[in-house]
Amino acid sequence: MNILIINTHLKYAGWSEGKLNLAFMDLAKTFFLERGHEVVETFVERGYNPEEEVEKHLASERVILQMPVNWFGAPWIYKKYVDEVFNIGLGNKTLLDGDGRTRNDPSQQYGTGGKMLGKKFMVSATWNAPLEAFNNPDSILFGGKGRDDLFLNITSNYKFCGYDILPDFGVFDIFKNPDIALALEEYKRHLEKHCL
Repeated sequence: MNILIINTHLKYAGWSEGKLNLAFMDLAKTFFLERGHEVVETFVERGYNPEEEVEKHLASERVILQMPVNWFGAPWIYKKYVDEVFNIGLGNKTLLDGDGRTRNDPSQQYGTGGKMLGKKFMVSATWNAPLEAFNNPDSILFGGKGRDDLFLNITSNYKFCGYDILPDFGVFDIFKNPDIALALEEYKRHLEKHCL
């Protein structure tokens, strides 16, 4: 199986250096390599060729987005990446062929034009927020919403292209109450359960 891991960490000197996201990316890479799978990586901040990224997506059965949650979403460089890569995949009709609807067949649903059927996408994220902030109807900020709700703008891009969306993985409360060693062990179990 071929795996693509995309790291969207954006460095802020003295505040956010990217070591934690790199640790989870390295764990995933080692996990898959030890099981005989091929792994390719993209570090968005270091630059990329959009056409090559389309090819990486086409060649990979699993895509993992490794990201810090910045202001309740992916860093802005990821949106730029998606716009460039997915527009090429739409333009050359490799990732998807339109939105699925046609004038001749109005019964087709919007979002059914994807060509990546059978492939899977997962988000692995580092959060300042504590886990108990999600799916909590008493939460002042999220009002009962979960991580799936917050990641809809990310996962919808992949679902639109035909990917199945895997349960996300999160590392929580990283500034005030981190347990990184435990989170790394939990990540191995998550990959074993959901990504193989």
